[in-house]
Amino acid sequence: MIDLKGKVAIVTGGTRGIGFEIVRTFAIQHAQVILLGSKEETVLKAVKKLQGDGIQVEGYYPNLNSYEEICSLVQKIHAQYGHIDILVNNAGISSHSKIEDTTSEEFEKIMDLNVRAMFYMTKAVVSYMKEQKQGVILNTSSMVSFYGQPSGVGYPASKFAVNGLTKSLARELAPFQIRVNAVAPGIIETEMFSQLPKEMREPLLQKIPLGRVGKPQDVANAFLFLASDMACYITGIVLPVDGAAYN
Repeated sequence: MIDLKGKVAIVTGGTRGIGFEIVRTFAIQHAQVILLGSKEETVLKAVKKLQGDGIQVEGYYPNLNSYEEICSLVQKIHAQYGHIDILVNNAGISSHSKIEDTTSEEFEKIMDLNVRAMFYMTKAVVSYMKEQKQGVILNTSSMVSFYGQPSGVGYPASKFAVNGLTKSLARELAPFQIRVNAVAPGIIETEMFSQLPKEMREPLLQKIPLGRVGKPQDVANAFLFLASDMACYITGIVLPVDGAAYN
């Protein structure tokens, strides 16, 4: 069994869906998890739900597009625990607008959370990980980063950027024993998937050789493996978790 005992992990976008399952899974495997969300009420709700299951985590709701606010929080976490071992950049938003209907504000909003916030969070923790001479940074990509999607060009564009950052940072940070990987979920039972129009969902479902939609736990398990010492010689990959739908 994988054990993250003694590890301190920060997970963004941890209040629901895949992010919530990552938080729960890491905590069950004995990591000290700090859950980050966008709103106080959703963070408190997620923390309360986990506590109801006997799982203790901390929760915060920083503005992920404020580098100063992120640095302040990361400094606080490091001062409290003395180390930061794992960062999971999971926060993200999607879009399904046609190109002619996509406003510059919508496109920028996607890039701000899916790319800029990931850059800020990573930049904020790297100095601590370098001092430790070890660390793991994991990013949430998507299968659409490889194959695109019928509409909502901002989302696959942002995830393509996530892949580029992942692979480049893996090379840059490898000398400091900091591993950087990404997980690219396929069709997963989340609110994001349920919001897709039926005409978009049905063709996707027909492309899954394993014959089912993935569960958040399937994705969380991939993150758990990559966060653990079992993956100590793996860096710079974007791991598809899609039931072979697009392999």
